[in-house]
Amino acid sequence: MSRLIGVLALQGDFAEHLHVLRRIGVEGREVRRPADLEGVAGLIIPGGESTTIGRLLERFELVEPIRALAQAGRPIWGTCAGLIVLAREVVAETRARHQPLLGLLDVVIRRNAFGSQRESFECDLLVEPLGLPLLRAVFIRAPVVEVVGPTVEVLARLPDGTPVAVRQGPLIGTAFHPELTDDLRFHRWFCSLATPAASLQSTA
Repeated sequence: MSRLIGVLALQGDFAEHLHVLRRIGVEGREVRRPADLEGVAGLIIPGGESTTIGRLLERFELVEPIRALAQAGRPIWGTCAGLIVLAREVVAETRARHQPLLGLLDVVIRRNAFGSQRESFECDLLVEPLGLPLLRAVFIRAPVVEVVGPTVEVLARLPDGTPVAVRQGPLIGTAFHPELTDDLRFHRWFCSLATPAASLQSTA
């Protein structure tokens, strides 16, 4: 059975992730309701606006189903805002009144760590699972990882040592956007972590 990767499609750049999945020959599915998670082998939570994504997760009753997906061992990858939503705690200069979090990834995240949209930037990073050549990383109003839990592995750092990609078992978080470049390696690696799943219930 081929792998089916869900992409949370409530807000943000989910279309870009789906495009990359098609390019690497992996079936992608837009996820908007709990039923859309049935049978997925993994889930991508895209960049966008983290507070909006979190509130929509609550509105469409996706919080507990996504937590169940993680408990079943399915890989989940959050990019930028998706990393924020996965985290156990978020700090910010101006804190949103209500930032719903999945609380799955044992990290503390600082939102908009580099400033406004004008402070967006690109740089080349060594990402441990990918090796060489370096990965061109696109940061857009990006967060950073301020605190890493004891079971969390840092996959990539900025030149100053700041963690910008982490892994905790099947949970992956990147502060940058691999879907916005022509380098397909990160998506291929993430999909390699996923195994075919006939149904989520069969793993409970």
